[in-house]
Amino acid sequence: MSQTVTRALRILAELGEGERSLDQLAEVLGVHKTTVLRLLQSLEEERFVYRDAGYRYHLGAGLFALSGLALEQRGVRRIAAPHLAELNAATGQTVHLAAYEGGEVVYIDKYDSRHPVRMYSRIGLRAALHSAAVSKVLLADLPAPERRRVVAGIDFVPHTPRTLATPEALLAELEKVAVQGWAQDHAEHEAFINCVAAPIRDASGRVVAAASISVPDVVLPYEQVLELLPALLATTRAISADCGQTPGHF
Repeated sequence: MSQTVTRALRILAELGEGERSLDQLAEVLGVHKTTVLRLLQSLEEERFVYRDAGYRYHLGAGLFALSGLALEQRGVRRIAAPHLAELNAATGQTVHLAAYEGGEVVYIDKYDSRHPVRMYSRIGLRAALHSAAVSKVLLADLPAPERRRVVAGIDFVPHTPRTLATPEALLAELEKVAVQGWAQDHAEHEAFINCVAAPIRDASGRVVAAASISVPDVVLPYEQVLELLPALLATTRAISADCGQTPGHF
């Protein structure tokens, strides 16, 4: 990838974390301010970036429009939408849809809980590969050699005392997930959140996405979150059927 494109992408990634000044962006990229300014001017012309009255830079409307088009091109998101909305309405809990791409698991849709306690997750955010339930579902479907390769490259950051801490522990968990057909995050990513996730398959039988229900423990204890699993599995089976999966092959 050319140096110019790489730097432009780094600017966008940095602005994704929040507004920045020209000086801050030059420091992050390690180049002179005039180089960054030329990149910013090109990005502004395409509306990927905008500069406010205080000369601070933000992500622009053009980027939002592009991200919207990217989401629309995901067929599984469109197919899953009515089913996930129904699950969200029936349970009142946060519902996520995630997909695996380029070695990462990314949230591609979210339905917020009706409760005042909200999760920080958002569409486009990456899910932790070793602790999120959706990640376990998606990694469990990978061919064994690829699964081992991906797991070997994970930085096992201990988010909570329950976070899986070694490749061996995660690989054993993924084997379990593959057999039982669902995964859980029992306070592994955030100490106060429990989650269950299940696969969505296409006509080939491969897992193309994962749906989950996430609940703060102040709303429901872990045991009651597990009681939501039948509703989640019914939902993912219905979505899989709409994606072309035939009955009896879930």
